[in-house]
Amino acid sequence: QVQLVESGGGLVQAGGSLRLSCAASGRALSRYAMGWFRQAPGKDREFVATTTYSGGSTYYADSVKGRFTISRDNAKNTVYLQMNSLKPEDTAVYYCASSLYTSTTLRNYNYWGQGTQVTVSS
Repeated sequence: QVQLVESGGGLVQAGGSLRLSCAASGRALSRYAMGWFRQAPGKDREFVATTTYSGGSTYYADSVKGRFTISRDNAKNTVYLQMNSLKPEDTAVYYCASSLYTSTTLRNYNYWGQGTQVTVSS
């Protein structure tokens, strides 16, 4: 079993940046593909970004491509989401999750963190 804990959320003005972290424990992170998802009030949880086991390949939702960067440090058992040029529509609770294989589909992820709130003011 993997335990995931997100951190780094907060309040930021539009155009600003935040870096989210997801620390894993229980099993080596290198065994899993990792993803970030988000859920805005009243909306379904949606895919944001994912990275392969080694971090060699990454995939992004069109809405964040060019602004967000997912990365991982398997030695530290941590995954990151660097968010630049933030927009008010990026406001959501952000979740990290692990999967046995790289996927953009929510149901393929089996372990989830508790989420961290990101609020972008206009």
